[in-house]
Formats: sequence, C-alpha cells, structure tokens
Amino acid sequence: MEEEKRREIATFRFGVISDFVVSHELERGERERLLLEKTNRRWTIPYSRRTRLSRSTLLSWIRRYERSGRKLEALSPQGRGDIGRSRVLDEEVAQMLIRLRKELPRASVKSLIEELRTRKVLDSWARLSPTTVYRFLKAQGLFDLPQEPPKDRRRFEAELPNDLWQSDMMYGPVVRVEGRQRKTFLFAFLDDMSRLIPHAQFYLTEGLENYLDCLRQALLKRGLPRRLYVDNGPAFRSQHLSQITASLGIALVHSTPYQPEGRGKCERWFRTVREGFLSRWQGEDLENLNQAFRRWMEGTYHQSLHSVTAQTPLERFSSHLECLRPVPPHLEDFFRKRTLRIVAKDRTLSLNGRLYEAPVSLIGKKVVLFYHDHDPARVEVFFEEHSYGFITLLDQKVNFRVRRLSHRIEIQSEQKEVSGGKLSFRKEESS
Repeated sequence: MEEEKRREIATFRFGVISDFVVSHELERGERERLLLEKTNRRWTIPYSRRTRLSRSTLLSWIRRYERSGRKLEALSPQGRGDIGRSRVLDEEVAQMLIRLRKELPRASVKSLIEELRTRKVLDSWARLSPTTVYRFLKAQGLFDLPQEPPKDRRRFEAELPNDLWQSDMMYGPVVRVEGRQRKTFLFAFLDDMSRLIPHAQFYLTEGLENYLDCLRQALLKRGLPRRLYVDNGPAFRSQHLSQITASLGIALVHSTPYQPEGRGKCERWFRTVREGFLSRWQGEDLENLNQAFRRWMEGTYHQSLHSVTAQTPLERFSSHLECLRPVPPHLEDFFRKRTLRIVAKDRTLSLNGRLYEAPVSLIGKKVVLFYHDHDPARVEVFFEEHSYGFITLLDQKVNFRVRRLSHRIEIQSEQKEVSGGKLSFRKEESS
C-alpha cells in the first residue's frame, strides 16, 4: 500500500479512538458508552466499503497506539491492503443534496438537480443521473421525510483549560492594500473552559495556509489542546490539517454540517468583536488593524469579567496551568507538507518546479519529502521511516566540474610498505 494511503488511514483511525487516548481517565461506564456509540455509528472509512467498526477493532487500535508510545504510525495498516472506494457523488454535491431535500421536501429529483446547477454546485455540462440522486437520498432516509422531532441541545463546558478549543472564521472589515480595497477574514481559536483566545488574527484570504499560521501561533502561546472543534469549511476539512493534529495528539472534531449551534461560544465571541472592537476601529491598513485588535484582546477582552464564568478569561485559564501540555521542540516540523517522489537514475527529483539531488543510495526508491512552500532550501527526505537529511537544489554547473567515480571500485592490490620506520598503504583503483 502506498505511504500516503497508509498515512490517511492512520489519521482516520486516530480520529475514531481520540476520545479514549487524549481524554482524562474514563470511568468504565463512560468508556462502554463511547464504545457502543462508535460501533453503532456509520463511518466513511478510507479505501474500504465497510461502514461499521467492531468493538474488538476499536480496542485493538487503542492498544496498538498506547503500546507504541502514542505514535501515529502504529495505526497504519499492517500486512494487508484496503479495497479502494469510488464515489459517484463528491462531498460538496452530496452535502448540498441533503440540504436541498430538507429545504424543499416536496421538490422532485429533477428539480433538485436543476437547483444544484442554479446554485453553481453542479456544472451546466455535468451529467447527474436522477436514479443516482434517488438512491443516495433513499440511503440517507430523506424520502417521505417525517416531521423532525425537537433536537436535544444542551449547554456544555470543558472541565479544564485546553481540554477543548473551538475554531471558526468571521468576515472582517475592508482594508486598503497597495491602493486597492480588500476583504479580510478573521481566524480565531477559543478555549472552551475559560473563553480565553489563544490566538486570533485578520488575513486577506481564507485559505488553509493562513489558518495553519494562526494555529501555529496559538499553540506557541498556549500549548496543545486535547480537542479542536471546527467547522466543515474547505480549510478545516484538509487532509494536511488532519495529519498535523493527529501527529500532535490533538483530536480533530468537525461540527454537524449546517448546524452552527455547536460552535455557539465562538459565534458569541465574534459578536463581541463586532460590537466591542470593530464598531470603534478606524483605519485602513491590515497591519494597523491586527495591532489594534491585539491591544483590545489582551488589554480589554482578556481582562474583563465574563458574564457566564464570573471570572476574566485570563484568570480562569491561568488557574490550572499545571494541566497544560507544552508544544514539542521544533513545532515547525509538524506543519511541513509531505509528498512522495521517485528518485531518478541521475539522482534528481522534482518538487514545486525545482530539481533536487538525492543521495546515490536512494536512486530508484520511492521517498517521502517533508517541506515548507516558503523555504525551498530545506527539504528533508525519508525512506522507510529513516531520514536521509536535507537534499540540495540541483546545480548543473557545479556538477560539470565534479569528477565522477565508478560506483564499483575494485581494490586490485593493497601493499604494505615500510619506509623509514613508517607504515603506509597504497590502493590501486581500476580506471
């Protein structure tokens, strides 16, 4: 099985068992309840047609993870291959079909397909069979929808700081960049127990790169959370984000689509930002916006009594500092991207339009590269979980001046000579 697939499966398995391995010690009753809940649930398992997980499977994953010293690699498939699974409907189309069926319960299947095209979710040229849509909605139990009973919604609060972080994105004010007006986006992390903000910052785009930058700064400031509760947006559904959190021992939890109530504390804080900060902010520059925002957050928000906890966020967070998990050394390495390459016969491999030279011993091997887009000079190469160091950018002019030796050197003779009381060795190499 390819390394990327093994890594994706291990990340999925960690997400399933994360409640058991990152929480405080669970009581037997709570542990059994979680096991029953996960065995009754239907899962989308990477590269498998199965949708259920047995109790014995879950327990075996937990044992393997704990016995390995909590290494993500222990959850990779061992000695077998998984069956690939193709999907007729991609995730975006499937989610929108579910939403439309609930919004328009009387609409026909053909009407739903036309609505997908109207909303630009489905391209005008794309063909989608009504039978496929019908079977999908039937499998989801969305034909002849019964009257939906009231949902059991309950307030909750994490027991300790960094037990749970909520994260979301808010549209910010317009700023001027190089003479043009640009929209801004506020990424934020909120500690559920204390309502403290580990980090929040305005950016010019809502892409994954900016979200990871915000996450990195939050971790450096406040340590590692045990769970990270996020939306279902593209940045939060990234496989790269899943691998980063799993490698750091953080359980990544996604909220139910189209139900923002689960992230209520984050939504409420965004309202505080609009009313308490943005309503008073005057300026046009992104840098000045973030500077003023940091001053307001540290000097006003973190120092003000919260209406629910009756404590300031900073005071409540600091009351249990002994429970915080520090970030590991070289945190930056956990945020590196990874990709697979095969080393060519001339020792070269390509990455982001650049050619690199790998060690001779890796010629013909499929290797894993860890890298940052912003630092092309530091690309580390791994083969079979062993690091071969940083590879160098190809310089053909330097290679022209380097004398090449045969890979196979034959020692024709090794003669010991003693001259003037000194012992010397002479080796003759075949030309």
